[in-house]
Formats: sequence, C-alpha cells, structure tokens
Amino acid sequence: MSVTERQIRDVLSHVTAPDGGPLTKAGVLSEIAISDGKVYFSINVDAASAPAWSETRARAEAAVRGMAGVVSAMVVLTAERKPMAAPRAAGAGRGVPPAAAHRPAPHGGAGSPMARQAPIPGVAAIIAVASGKGGVGKSTTSLNLALGLRDLGLRVGLMDADIYGPSVPRLTAIRDKPVVNENKKMIPIERFGLSIMSIGFLVDEEIPMIWRGPMVMSAITQMLRDVAWGELDILVVDMPPGTGDAQLTLAQTVPLKGAVIVSTPQDLALIDARRGLAMFKKVNVPVLGIVENMSYFQCPECGTRSDIFGHGGARHEAERLGVPFLGEVPLHMAIRATSDAGTPVVASEPNGPHAAIYRAIATQVRDQLKDARVG
Repeated sequence: MSVTERQIRDVLSHVTAPDGGPLTKAGVLSEIAISDGKVYFSINVDAASAPAWSETRARAEAAVRGMAGVVSAMVVLTAERKPMAAPRAAGAGRGVPPAAAHRPAPHGGAGSPMARQAPIPGVAAIIAVASGKGGVGKSTTSLNLALGLRDLGLRVGLMDADIYGPSVPRLTAIRDKPVVNENKKMIPIERFGLSIMSIGFLVDEEIPMIWRGPMVMSAITQMLRDVAWGELDILVVDMPPGTGDAQLTLAQTVPLKGAVIVSTPQDLALIDARRGLAMFKKVNVPVLGIVENMSYFQCPECGTRSDIFGHGGARHEAERLGVPFLGEVPLHMAIRATSDAGTPVVASEPNGPHAAIYRAIATQVRDQLKDARVG
C-alpha cells in the first residue's frame, strides 16, 4: 500500500516543534516528495535556531520511517541566515583598510569555518574526487579509484555526494535501499568490497533535485554523519562538479586528507579544473593530483590512436601548477560499457589494461596518504 502526503502530514502533526506546537503548524516544512515508498522533505529554519531543531528533525524522520508503506525516509534540516546590513568593520575609518578589517581568521582559528571540522569515527582518511565541470567522467573515476584502493588491501568506502545528479547507483547497479541500525544510522550498501552510500539510493533517479544551497549542505552533512561507515582506511567522496556549496561544506565539515581533480585534455575543461584546484588550495586541502580522463582513443579494430580532445593538457597543467600528475585514462568502449552495465571495469576486468591504469593511480594516491597512516 502506497503512503500519501496527507498520511505523512498527519503523522508529522504529532511531532512537536521546539516551541511545543505541532511541526505541521510551524511553517517550516517543504513540499513532501514521495516515490515508490521513498519519502523526502526538508525543515527550513533560520540558522540561529538550527541547533534547537536537530532533535525535531530526527524525530520527524523516525516517525515517517516507521509508517506502513514507507521504504526509506530522509529529512534534512536547512538553515539559512537572514540577509542583514554589513556591520561597520572595527577599525574602519581610522586608517585601517577595509580589506584588513574584514580579513578572515587564519585557517583553523576560532573564527574560521575550518574550526568546525570533526573526523568521522572509524574513518582514517577522507579524499574528494572533483572536477571543475560535468561530463568529464568524474564518477566513473571515483568508483574505479575506490576499487583500485581496495585492490591494494585497503578498507574503502564510496560516498556519492553529487546531490544534483547521483551516478553511483547506475554505475554499481545498486537498487537496494539502506536500512537503519539501532543507533538510527543508515547502513551503507556493500558492493564490490566497498561500503557505498548515495542520495540516489533514497530518491528516484527521475526526480529532479531542485535544492537550494542549505539543503545541499544539510544532505551532505547527514550522509557523512548519519551513516554507519564502520572501520575504513579511506572514504572516497564523489563530488558534484563545480566549486560551490557541496565542496565548501565537505572541506569545512571533515578534515580532508586531499583532493583528486579529474579533467579531459581540452582547454575548456582545464580552465574549469584550475578553478577546482584553486578552490581546494584556498581551503588548505592538499591536491593529490590530476587525472587526465578520456585522454586518447585507440581504435579496437586497427589500433590507431586518436587524440580526440587533444592530449597532454592535464599533464602540462599539473607541471605548471606544481601538483602530481596521476595518469591518463583512455576513452574506451570497455570502460563505457562496464560503467553502463553497473560492473565497473576494475571489478569486471581486473586483469585488463584499464584496471591496471586505475590501480596505478590508486597506488600514487595511497602513497601520498602515508601521513594519514593508511596502508
């Protein structure tokens, strides 16, 4: 029996808001999305009152999850600061330049967003796989990199943080829904020897994710904190493209050990890759290196190599910027076909040349994480 929005709101009317009144009367609920028993909605409050609403969010999620006909439920708490006039900077007008008066606290200082970082219990190292733009094969790279790290004997998790377009469910052919343990934490899906979590496990792939920045930030924080990751050597996070809220949330929430930038050789992709690289450097996240994806095409019939998108651009960019170049991944039917089939090439063709490329990249990443006591 399918659950209806009215039934969900009836249940939520018995959940109390911080002021003691019914949650449904507080004027904070978003529209409720329902698809095949999967329920999603957000609680939208002002940032100043967000801490008081954390318990309400948890109770609302538990109440909906316990309803007949509900397969899974995700409730995110979004907190937005109300716009206000900028205060006059201390020292302004007394010979202190405005830029100096507004200068942020040093990295990690009490006034820095990085001061809010906290490790995930049991996870030794967290790395981000990012790109400046979409369509460069970032998710395929993330999954096969995770598998390459697994092949090096590491315990690896994969978190799909691409909120707007989660690809990991399709790339892994996972259709299962995560269950919740006794501590109200979601248990990641095990596949290919990896612990995997994606927003796509909770929301149907055809539902558009029309989320504002605070909703993205809240969802990513919940996937980091409300998942029972267990003991992992490395958690690989597949980031959405660009340099927006998701990237900053991750950098400010957990101590990232590094970031891998994925690009194609063409100039347009490299311009965007530079932005991504600069963003991570700005928040003091080490750049582990650049991967040149779709580096070249080799004809399976005649063996002729064609540099469809140019060649060597990412290598040259890495040299120019002084970061490691991790390797070249070709544009090949085997990688595309195995990805579409949900059987990534490192898992389905472990002795093939493409699996060897990803393992070589994984080896370089592992070697750079020695300081994290990984491997």
